[in-house]
Amino acid sequence: MANLISRIIEPWYPANAIGLEENLASVIQLERVKGSVCRLKRAATANIDRALLRPSFDEQNVLNVPQLATVLRDLAVGAGLMRQKRWSLTLPETTARTIVLTIETQPQSGAELQDVLKWKIERGFGAPIEELSLSRERLQKDAQGRDRYLAIAVKKSVLAEYEAVLEALGWRAGLILPRHLGEAQWLVRNGAAGDSLLLSGSSQGFTGVIFRGKHPLIVRTVNCGEAEFEDEFYRFLLFYRDRNIPEAAGDLPLRRLLVIGEGITKQRAGEIVNETTGGDLRPLAAEDLGLQLPSRDFSFDSIAAPAGLATLSW
Repeated sequence: MANLISRIIEPWYPANAIGLEENLASVIQLERVKGSVCRLKRAATANIDRALLRPSFDEQNVLNVPQLATVLRDLAVGAGLMRQKRWSLTLPETTARTIVLTIETQPQSGAELQDVLKWKIERGFGAPIEELSLSRERLQKDAQGRDRYLAIAVKKSVLAEYEAVLEALGWRAGLILPRHLGEAQWLVRNGAAGDSLLLSGSSQGFTGVIFRGKHPLIVRTVNCGEAEFEDEFYRFLLFYRDRNIPEAAGDLPLRRLLVIGEGITKQRAGEIVNETTGGDLRPLAAEDLGLQLPSRDFSFDSIAAPAGLATLSW
């Protein structure tokens, strides 16, 4: 799996990307307009049958490689992107996992640090480290001065299934990330001050990510039904509110909110955030984030993740 932070800073990535979700596939291409503003140049989406793709962290995902490859080929042809060979790819939300690891006690050696990290990774992801395709990045220390690491993992066997689909088309992916980290690029790409919240919902729950500037502060994935969604989201916000330590430069409250996906309306999510934090936020739309869509009827949610990765092309 791609080295998240260093590869975001250094290399060039293609302006076209693929997004895969439980019931949806999309291909997109962005074009830079001016500064940080871009427009959706080409795009196509299609529903996916569960007989083709069944996202899971532990079990087989791609149930029919040739047929899923055909779906992507047809989308690329319809969008005029069939000549493209290099892509970025966002994985379904339940296929990959992201956690923040905190080192409570300073290790006495590099070997001890690696042992601690291995133990925390295996405990956090529930799998032996040998079975994982893993990206690990060091984050800023927390308010208590403890070291923190961002870890992203997908089972090697599962990742190989998605790579087999791309290989069947003669394509290759330069960057593969979970859906919520693709969506998160819209919040961190311009380096906004203060805290930002991404709520990425699905039929199986949500992932909440709070950034302080460009750095993840809290990452939490919650599995729940629609009936429990609001209560679980409220608990997530209470966890943030009660443990939020303002930066040394002064109190920088939650300043930006991005709500993507299923489980809750954007309006209701904004109401819960404001009730909990005492703010006055509204969920951001595509135009707030510097993305020009073909029409107001076009769904930003359906392409937010792959389009987020495509912004890394400049």
